[in-house]
Amino acid sequence: MVRSRSRFLGQGMWDRVPVLLAVLVASLLVFHTAVPNEAGRLGSLLETFLPWLGLSVPVLLLLALLRRSVVVFCASLLPVVAWVSLFGGLLVSRTGPAPDLTVVQHNVSDENPDPSGTARELLGPGAGLIALQELTPPALPEFAAALAPDYPHHATVGTVGLWSRFPLVDVRRVDIRPEGIEEGWDRGMRATARTPHGDVAVYVAHLPSVRIGLSGGLTSARRDESAALLGAALAAERLDRVILLGDLNSTVDDRGLAPVTDRLNTPRSGFAFSWPASFPLARIDQIMVRSGGVARVWSLPATGSDHLPIAARVGFD
Repeated sequence: MVRSRSRFLGQGMWDRVPVLLAVLVASLLVFHTAVPNEAGRLGSLLETFLPWLGLSVPVLLLLALLRRSVVVFCASLLPVVAWVSLFGGLLVSRTGPAPDLTVVQHNVSDENPDPSGTARELLGPGAGLIALQELTPPALPEFAAALAPDYPHHATVGTVGLWSRFPLVDVRRVDIRPEGIEEGWDRGMRATARTPHGDVAVYVAHLPSVRIGLSGGLTSARRDESAALLGAALAAERLDRVILLGDLNSTVDDRGLAPVTDRLNTPRSGFAFSWPASFPLARIDQIMVRSGGVARVWSLPATGSDHLPIAARVGFD
C-alpha cells in the first residue's frame, strides 16, 4: 500500500513538470508585454522570436502521450490556444478587395558577390516598387543597370534606395541617425510615388543592428532610438497613403518598434521569415502601410545576401 502510494506521488511529480511548462509558455505568449525590458532587453528578445514558442506544443503533446496523462494533454491546449490567438490569422489567406500594388523589400548586403544576379531575382514578382538597403558605391551601378529596363525611376540616399515603375518626386533624406553616430550615416529616405491609385509617400529605412550576448542580452538602444525618429517622421507625414519598406532589425511584435508599428498597419497573412537567409528565424525586413493594408507577405528565393527578399501585396482604403 505504501509502495503504491509512493508510485502514485511520483507519477504526479512527473506530470507537474510539463503542466508547469505549458502554463509558462501560454503565459509568455499572452503576457509577453509584461516581461521587463530594463535588464538586457529581455522583453524585446522574447518578442523577436515569439512565434517559435509554438514548438513547445508538439513536445508537450508527446509527453502527454507517453505519460498517458489527460492532465498534461489538457494543459498542452493552453499554449495552443494562446499561439493560435496571436498568430493563427497569419496562416490563413484572407480574401478582400484586389490589392493595388505589389512591393519588394530587400537588404542586399554590403558583401553581396553578385549584385546583378540579386537584382534579377527581385524582378520575379513584377513589383511596382523595390526598396534596397546596404547599397555600396561599387554595387550601385550594377543594381541600377539591371533594374533600369523595368524600373525607369529610382532614387538613393546614402545606402538605401528605391526603384519604381512610377515617377518619383519630393525625394529627401529622413534623419534616423541615433545620437553618437557620426555624420554620413544615411539610412532613411522618403519619396512620393505617383501611382495610378494616387500619390503615395514611400519610406525606405534601415535601422541600426542589434546584438545578442549571453551576458548582456539584447543590445538595441540605438535601434530603438532610430525607430523613435522614424516614427516621428511618419507622424509628420502629410500624405494619407504611406508605405514603409525597410530592414528594421526586429519583428513587428517587438515593443522596440512600437513608435513605428503604432502608426502603420502590419501584414495580415504570412510569416515570411527573412533572416538569416541560411535558416530564417525571424522577419526583420518589414512592409507596412497607412490608410490601407498589407494583404499578404511572402519570402522570395535567396540571393547573395544574408537576408531573404520579401514581397507583399498592398491595398489602399
